[in-house]
Amino acid sequence: CNVNSNNLSMFHKEGHRIIISSFFLTISVIISSDILIDSETLKLISQSTFLIFYSLILWFFRNPKRKNIIDDKLILSPADGKIVNIKQVRENEFFKDERIQISIFLSITNVHVTRFPISGKVIYNKYNPGKYLVAWHPKSSEKNERTSVVIRNNYFGDILYRQIAGAVARRIVNYAKTDLEVIQGEDSGFIKFGSRVDIFLPLNSNINVKKGQRVIGGITVLSSKH
Repeated sequence: CNVNSNNLSMFHKEGHRIIISSFFLTISVIISSDILIDSETLKLISQSTFLIFYSLILWFFRNPKRKNIIDDKLILSPADGKIVNIKQVRENEFFKDERIQISIFLSITNVHVTRFPISGKVIYNKYNPGKYLVAWHPKSSEKNERTSVVIRNNYFGDILYRQIAGAVARRIVNYAKTDLEVIQGEDSGFIKFGSRVDIFLPLNSNINVKKGQRVIGGITVLSSKH
C-alpha cells in the first residue's frame, strides 16, 4: 500500500493528516498482531477492527468531485444532508429582522464539505464560540459554536449561511474571508463529525425544497429567481 497526493486527492484536505496517520497506525497494528498474537481469532478481530476504523475515516473525509451549477439566479444547498427545518425566524446576529431559515442536518455518514451557496462578495465573516447542543436542537443556531458568513449577490442581495457545531462535531473549518469574491459551489469549509448548516433567505424567496428532503451540496436548488 502507498499513500501519496494522487491517492489523497479524492479526500478533503482537512482529513489528509488523520488519513495518513491512521494508515500507518492500521498497518502497524496488522503487522504487530500478525507477529505477536497466536490466536487466529484474536488476530482476525484485531486486524478487522482497525481496517473498519480506517475505512470509516476514509468515508468521512471523502470529497466527491461534482459538476456544480453556477447561476446567480439560484441559491444552492451549502451542504449534503437532510432538511430538518424551513421556517420564518428573526435573525439576530446580522440582519436583525425576519428571514426564512432553512436548516440542513449532516449525519456522520454525509459528505461534510461545505460549499458557497451563491457567488458574490463576502461582506461579513464571524466565528462565535458556544455550546455543543445536539445539532437538531432548535437553539443550536444561536447557542452552539458556529461561524456566520454573509455573501452579497446581485440578484438575492445579502445571504447568510451558518456552520454549526453539534454534540460530536468540535471543529469548524471556514475558508471565507471578508471582501473575498467567492464562486458558487466551491469549497467554503468543513465541519468534523456530525453537524448542521443554516441558511437565511429573504421572506419573499421562492423555496424549491421541503422539510425532510435530502439535499446535495452545490447541486440541489434551495431557491430560485427564475
